[in-house]
Amino acid sequence: MTTEVNKKLNVEINGINVGCNTDTRVLDAIRSAGFDVPTLCYDERIGPQGTCRLCLVDTAVDGKTQKVAACTAFTADSMKVETHSDSIKRYRKTLLELLLSETSSPNACPKCLSFKKCELHTATEEYDAKWDAFPPLVPREKPDDPNPFIQRDYDYCISCFRCTNVCNDWEQASAITVKDRGQSNSIASYFKNNLLDSPCTFCGQCINTCPTGALTDKKIVNKTKANKLERTQSICPYCGVGCGIHLLTQDGELKGTEPDFSAPSRGSLCVKGQFASWEFVNSDERLKYPLIKEQGKFRRASWDEALDLIKDNFTKIRKESGPDSIVCWSSARTVTEANYLMQKFARVGIGTNNIDNCSRT
Repeated sequence: MTTEVNKKLNVEINGINVGCNTDTRVLDAIRSAGFDVPTLCYDERIGPQGTCRLCLVDTAVDGKTQKVAACTAFTADSMKVETHSDSIKRYRKTLLELLLSETSSPNACPKCLSFKKCELHTATEEYDAKWDAFPPLVPREKPDDPNPFIQRDYDYCISCFRCTNVCNDWEQASAITVKDRGQSNSIASYFKNNLLDSPCTFCGQCINTCPTGALTDKKIVNKTKANKLERTQSICPYCGVGCGIHLLTQDGELKGTEPDFSAPSRGSLCVKGQFASWEFVNSDERLKYPLIKEQGKFRRASWDEALDLIKDNFTKIRKESGPDSIVCWSSARTVTEANYLMQKFARVGIGTNNIDNCSRT
């Protein structure tokens, strides 16, 4: 028996037939057909908002035509969808020009200059929208925030509210909210505190979801060039969860990281993973060779000398205090074979069952 939800619908997207369930939104059907539309207020983690209206498309069902927001509307049987009609393209261009009138110059967007072309200015180029098509609005507030991680420049804010929705509904940190209404609205922390005094955990999700240059990474902005930045898929080097990240490099030098939304962690990172998972690579204090401490001072040693010293000390401790005086720590981030060898070393080599992993520290 076919349930109502699982009933297959015949939907036509720009002349291409796709099969959809009754609970499929038009936006998902469009993407499954290989097309896309701009969505400046949409983040799949928090669901449809329908505020930017840029995803409007033409639909026809049983001879009735209407424009619907693709992110909020559901598909219907025999629905025909046109994503880029002339009227829709004119509509999107006008909407983009209205949004641009609320922001500073696209030529100075910190995200476009230092990271990659932001979603707003990507759509602006696609639809040839002009920044000066409408009179500019009064510049928004630029908070003087001493936090070391997040740069806030609300002159680029378009009131999509993705940042507040992700902060409050996805991360449930409730660090930022919408202040005032209409053209006077802005994003603010509660009680006008800076982020350091707010419940902010500095997970960076507000930066990652922001479709403009309103929120950026202080540690990277103005220190990189978007057209030279390369991304390499990797894993955060800290705890055993193993969240996905992209390493950002420029001319062979590591400049920062950003979340990997294709990873099982779905882009979520803690403050260390978001802002500190790379700095130690270029640190002057990073150890590059073994050191042996003698008379209170460290001296450089070869690997053979260091390993011999470790072996001698292990043997001495085991002989004097017994094998259970030694505990071995392995890593939840390494491969299975390495963990197998570590537990074998502990149980057979040392003779103890005192072995654990770093995820429990």
